[in-house]
Amino acid sequence: MSVIDPVLRPQPRPGVLAIEAYVPGKSAAPGVAKIHKLSSNETPLGPSPRAIEAVRAEAATLALYPDGSATRLRAAIGARYGLDPARIVCGAGSDELLTLLALAFVGPGDEGIFCEHGFLVYRIAILTAGGTPVVAPETNLTANVDAILAAVTLRTRIVYLANPNNPTGTYLPFEEVRRLQAGLPGNVVLVLDGAYAEYVRANDYTAGLELALDAPNVVMTRTFSKIHGLAAQRIGWMVGSEVVVDAVNRIRGPFNLSAGGIAAGAAAIADEAHVAAAIAHNDEWLAWLTRAVEALGLTVTPSVGNFLLVHFSDAPGRTAAEADAHLTRAGVIVRRVSSYGLPNALRVSVGSAEANRAFVDALADFLGPQRS
Repeated sequence: MSVIDPVLRPQPRPGVLAIEAYVPGKSAAPGVAKIHKLSSNETPLGPSPRAIEAVRAEAATLALYPDGSATRLRAAIGARYGLDPARIVCGAGSDELLTLLALAFVGPGDEGIFCEHGFLVYRIAILTAGGTPVVAPETNLTANVDAILAAVTLRTRIVYLANPNNPTGTYLPFEEVRRLQAGLPGNVVLVLDGAYAEYVRANDYTAGLELALDAPNVVMTRTFSKIHGLAAQRIGWMVGSEVVVDAVNRIRGPFNLSAGGIAAGAAAIADEAHVAAAIAHNDEWLAWLTRAVEALGLTVTPSVGNFLLVHFSDAPGRTAAEADAHLTRAGVIVRRVSSYGLPNALRVSVGSAEANRAFVDALADFLGPQRS
């Protein structure tokens, strides 16, 4: 008869407790009547009315499992971008797909590369798969292809590249992306994270999607959380080669998207007028915010996303932490980016006209000589 040791407790596998959990930006300002949330890069225009109606229509079928293959959504994405739906995988936000890619291609002893100020989920995904994260330095807050290639070893299995990058908003031209892909060994998966793709006005950007179709080791991930205004529904998608798609499909959950999410995503991606309105709003107010903040004497990293990175001084009374506290008291919620290695910067989403003006007014008050 075996004796159970009463002292024994469940122990996570090695490395799990070393993972720093992702912490989203704050969304509340206690004691403030009206809040302008500019911390999560959400669209101020909200979702397409068609998407809202699509979710409502699914309410009568809540007792039924959703389509495990998200057939309707993949068909809608394929129709919008001229893609074969068989090359598309949908996930619970692009975050899930970023993790599934690591789980499919990275294991103990393997390495995954991402850039110095890259999305925090990359590190978490690599560590979750049992791999070793490798950080490539950036140049002027922008991915450096030569630095990434210099970090590649025989153990490298995946490279994550956010383009545009979050939280810096910087952009890598396609010729550099192509040079990166050409310099990688064929067994290394290059993940092009296009969470902010729809906001990019550069003419060469769509070539990244084409590269994911043509190169067997390239994947592009996208999300419905930003320009489509469906963050609460958690919808993402990726496109890649048959090998990569098959690997991810084998390990993803069978019902990783809700019926409401599938319906909302299919409706949203077909509403091109709503997307165009969101693009126009962002073009106008991203430029306005940049000019307004620079007029206050602060440095702004040029951004092609729906947010901007504002840099502050090291001087007491002028730091990013103090600015964040002041803005919060004014009801303007922005994002601290210390965890991204940018302790003296704040990331600010493009919001409504009212929210954008409230941010600039509160920032001016913080910087003003009469501030107490």
